[in-house]
Amino acid sequence: AIAVQYRRDGQAVTEKAAKEIILAGGAFNSPQLLELSGVGRRAILERHGIPVVHDSPQVGELLQDHFYVRTFWRCCKPITVNDVMSSLWRKAGMGLEYLLHKTGPLTVSAGHAAAFVRTRSGLDRPDAQIYFINFSTAKRGGVLHPHSGFTCAVSQLQVESRGSVHIRSADPGEPPAIRYNYLATESDRRVMVEGLKVIRKICHTPPMRDYVADEYLPGERVQSDDEWLDYCREMGETVFHPTSTCSMGTVVDERLRLKGISSLRIVDASVMPAVPSGNINAAVIAVAEKAADLVRSESR
Repeated sequence: AIAVQYRRDGQAVTEKAAKEIILAGGAFNSPQLLELSGVGRRAILERHGIPVVHDSPQVGELLQDHFYVRTFWRCCKPITVNDVMSSLWRKAGMGLEYLLHKTGPLTVSAGHAAAFVRTRSGLDRPDAQIYFINFSTAKRGGVLHPHSGFTCAVSQLQVESRGSVHIRSADPGEPPAIRYNYLATESDRRVMVEGLKVIRKICHTPPMRDYVADEYLPGERVQSDDEWLDYCREMGETVFHPTSTCSMGTVVDERLRLKGISSLRIVDASVMPAVPSGNINAAVIAVAEKAADLVRSESR
């Protein structure tokens, strides 16, 4: 690998590397860029008319992520962000509180609290993460529900299901095809169903029960395991932890160097053999810091 080509104002620009190229496109764009450059499964490259530079069948494979399902609850007290956002005066007060004291709802970017739980007895470690969010909305980034409400969600930790990320054409401007393949194994399905049951149990137990008016969604209509699983399939989404599409041991070596191609290193979540148990932010930082040490040691 000797150079990177990109477009600036519609014109192709080539930057040559002095020593090596570090690819940090993430679990989606790193395999996409490799395939566009002729590194990947031969059949995929040939299908899109891309000359094969290096046949690496596992590029774009083994995608993992934490599956995430939300439940919504009506609150019997007007203390949620839904209530603040429904009042012009309370919104102004929230902004003023942050401006003057750096406190209040505007200091929280997402969930207020989280817990790592065992969904059943006999496990040696937690297998699910529960999130508490002090507002509720049908769609991420959408309008909040008009009633007082909060959200409780669950995601699985030790994921088994594997998906893929592959190019759909030789056009760099076209997004790749992302196939998560969630809930592909019995274990993954069981953990999600049992995790949602844990949420319902918590919300029906003091002191949480003292704040619950009713279960807004899915509601009492969902009782059996099959009904919970249908709800997962209807409401489930990504929790933004994609990993493993350029896994260490298959695509890169133990020093994050691309196997079969010299002077190219991948440094992002795509090199993780499996998604960590929990949020991946700290793990990504650790990969980057380790890569920095490797680059320094080799440059000496």
